[in-house]
Amino acid sequence: MRKTHTIMSAPYLSIVASSRNDNHGGDMTKRMRLFVNGLLHQTRKYKVAVELIIVEWNPPAGRGLLHEVLPKPQSHDKLTIRYIVVPNTLHQQYRFADVLPLYQMIGKNVGIRRAKGKFVLCTNVDLLFSNDLFAFFEQQQLDENSFYRANRCDIPNTIEENWSFDKQHAFAEENIMERLGFAPNKTILLAPVLEKNALVASIVRKLVRIKRYFFNTPSSVQLWQLDTNACGDFTLMSKAAWEDIQGYPELDLYSIHIDSMGVIAALALGYEQVILPPTACTYHIYHKTGWGSMNDLEKVHFWHKRPGIGWDAVHNAGKYLLANKVRYDINAPNWGFADVDLQEICLTP
Repeated sequence: MRKTHTIMSAPYLSIVASSRNDNHGGDMTKRMRLFVNGLLHQTRKYKVAVELIIVEWNPPAGRGLLHEVLPKPQSHDKLTIRYIVVPNTLHQQYRFADVLPLYQMIGKNVGIRRAKGKFVLCTNVDLLFSNDLFAFFEQQQLDENSFYRANRCDIPNTIEENWSFDKQHAFAEENIMERLGFAPNKTILLAPVLEKNALVASIVRKLVRIKRYFFNTPSSVQLWQLDTNACGDFTLMSKAAWEDIQGYPELDLYSIHIDSMGVIAALALGYEQVILPPTACTYHIYHKTGWGSMNDLEKVHFWHKRPGIGWDAVHNAGKYLLANKVRYDINAPNWGFADVDLQEICLTP
């Protein structure tokens, strides 16, 4: 398969996501362009070496590849963009290939195995990163013995591509619909009414903590303190740590909850969870086809068409991992198609 080779210094951070050019989820092409343009802007502004790896899983026939439709780095840019293509022939080896055209988490494994950065951030292609988050990257003080989580803030899809990045960023800051994730002190973000009353919020936290510690096993307590909410949008750790946990479990299932299994695996092997401040967050461009936007009946219909793993199984397996300090050991040694020569298109400034 065709592959380009470019001599470049090793980046500090590899940002990995997976997608395809079929507009899945509605307005996906627009959201991907916003994502790439945002990274092009922020890597010009902040002094940190970054590569973006987009794994193009099972490209649909008759449509251009993603590198043909997404923004390209120009001469004044700093971001290297690598597109790695997983062809239909590999996709078809999975049992549910016909109903799951994109194996998102296995695609991210493809990117993890090929990442050149010392640290690897697994994320999604419909996000903007806050400037505070990039300022944090610029410090280059990430700990190889930790994994990092950032809040996800949903914003309206009325954000426009023709705005300047500064205007887009201001729009995101001022139009947060919902915030997902924990606060930096590892407690769940309380409802606004509690946030306005520090004493009540403190009492609620203490009561919940007491209940968890006295009526759950230690592994249950650890699992409860783990920030798995929307972790597929932001999980960052060293490449060595990703390899230690063997990436995401490569299950022949829809991707929901598999992202949580990744952070559970990291905690089980002794990596410390670090939750970034609320302003160091991601902004997720809302879309109606997302899991969080479905009602309970729509979710039943969704599962009727696509196989997936339930939270009960993930939760119980997670408690076992935390209690026994072990890996899932699901993946083969060549997880992420590490032994396959995949097509790569590398775009450098």
